[in-house]
Amino acid sequence: MKFRRLGKTNLRVSVVGIGTWQLGGEWGKNFSQPEVDRIFDAGRQAGINLIDTAECYGNHTSEAFVGNAIARDRAKWIVATKFGHKFHSHMNRTDERSAPQVLRQVEDSLKALKTEFIDLLQYHSIRYEEFANDELTAALENLTKSGKVRHLGNSISGQTRKNIDQVQDSTKRHVEAIQVIYNRLDRAPEEQVFGVCQRQNLGVLARVPLASGFLSGKYKPGSSFGPNDVRTGQDPANLEKKLKEVEQIARIEVPSGVNMAEWALAWCLQNPAVTAVIPGCKDENQVRSNARAADLDMVRDDHPQAWK
Repeated sequence: MKFRRLGKTNLRVSVVGIGTWQLGGEWGKNFSQPEVDRIFDAGRQAGINLIDTAECYGNHTSEAFVGNAIARDRAKWIVATKFGHKFHSHMNRTDERSAPQVLRQVEDSLKALKTEFIDLLQYHSIRYEEFANDELTAALENLTKSGKVRHLGNSISGQTRKNIDQVQDSTKRHVEAIQVIYNRLDRAPEEQVFGVCQRQNLGVLARVPLASGFLSGKYKPGSSFGPNDVRTGQDPANLEKKLKEVEQIARIEVPSGVNMAEWALAWCLQNPAVTAVIPGCKDENQVRSNARAADLDMVRDDHPQAWK
């Protein structure tokens, strides 16, 4: 495993992390604690120390799985979670972004995670006017002063003008890391977000680096997904277009004999703005495969730099 410093923080994170949205049950599978324990055992063996979760991956469900899985060696892990939503049912959330609501969410997250502190607490896809709320900023600053939160981050929903404004105001709001969707099918952050992050020395966590599994190499044109899978709701024409694009990428860009998922993660890591990728996983074998991306030497024509 390779490690990089997360922006201006003192956090040294593995370049491949473990994303845990799937543990909340919204990706067509309900997990048991023994299954989750095996996932994190594989992460330990691979040298992974970065975990990304959220308050609304289930009703703190993912956090609780994570807390149980790492309780015996919590100090070895960098735990990133989020605030801003209340989970009600499958893909049904409401916003909770006032300072009192966020403080309550953080206490619930600490309890679920079985920890006394959160390494990286992230805003979760909020609006600019909420990000710019001075009362919330003060509440979050108090959390960091108390030691319950070590660093603040911001998980933005996309590259809109308002989201770019949030990234630009990161230092003003004591934010030290940005989480954003970035993968071979969605390169939008290269246009503006990454440049703003680099100018402020913000860490960057690339989420959905496998494009919700499309870049895993498992799905071909004509593939369909189960009724509880978040991909099922996509427009069929756009879904088929995406599957055809992936097929072309596999044929033209992925070297012969290289696992496409590992290639896709390494592709993200070759961008100098990216600190780490946080792919999801359904079992320990996927964790091991994801981790191997850290050792995949490759050169992108647009970013032919060496590892940091």
